[in-house]
Amino acid sequence: MNPGVRFVVAHDTGNPGSRAAANVAYYERSRNEASVSAHLFVDDSEIIECIPALTAALPEKAWHVRESPTADDRIYGFDANDAAIGVEYCYGPRINADEAYRRYVWVMAYACSLHGLDPSRAIVGHFFLDPTRRDDPVKGLGYSRRTYEQLLRDIVSEYVECSDEILPPGTPWPAAGRVVTRVRLNVREAPNLRAAIWQTLPTGTAVDYVAVVEGEAVNGNSVWLQDARNHVFWSGGVALDPNEIA
Repeated sequence: MNPGVRFVVAHDTGNPGSRAAANVAYYERSRNEASVSAHLFVDDSEIIECIPALTAALPEKAWHVRESPTADDRIYGFDANDAAIGVEYCYGPRINADEAYRRYVWVMAYACSLHGLDPSRAIVGHFFLDPTRRDDPVKGLGYSRRTYEQLLRDIVSEYVECSDEILPPGTPWPAAGRVVTRVRLNVREAPNLRAAIWQTLPTGTAVDYVAVVEGEAVNGNSVWLQDARNHVFWSGGVALDPNEIA
């Protein structure tokens, strides 16, 4: 994605009763036939990443909003396919609406925390960007007895409740400390994406850092952290270890 993740588009599948795995399987089968896709599919038991958005240092593009409407460019300054994560809500018969909704809210709040987005501004419904053709996620949310306005409020509440260990955008990092990786994270020899990779750390790895350094901006974040061996990693891929928080 270029210039990186700038906002999140809330969708629903438009296909009542279809589950996350079935939707992902469809896009896998049709990937050479149509320029249509989405990053994440959510039902009452699973959140499935179809296109890398949360587990890669550099998220990839998905084709989830028509290019011809220009509301996304007016509001965010970028086309949605270049700069937005698309999240699809599964709903309908045989899907527990409350559980699906809970996961849907959580994953969009998490996407905001991961990519340094303001959840009160960064979420937009597909219907808002393409009002003459789309009504999602409003229709799908009706199966949860919820509204689009409630969705926006609930995402902000979830972000606030769950982000104690996430530093808000613009907050200075402690000079040294321990962090936990939130994605598969490349540890490099210099603070830029062209530098050689010394090691790749799995999600959930605890890492000590001894200095905060300025480097290449990734998704608008130019803060990198340096370990005791002078290797560095991007701060957007980690969160403070909960035990480090006063």
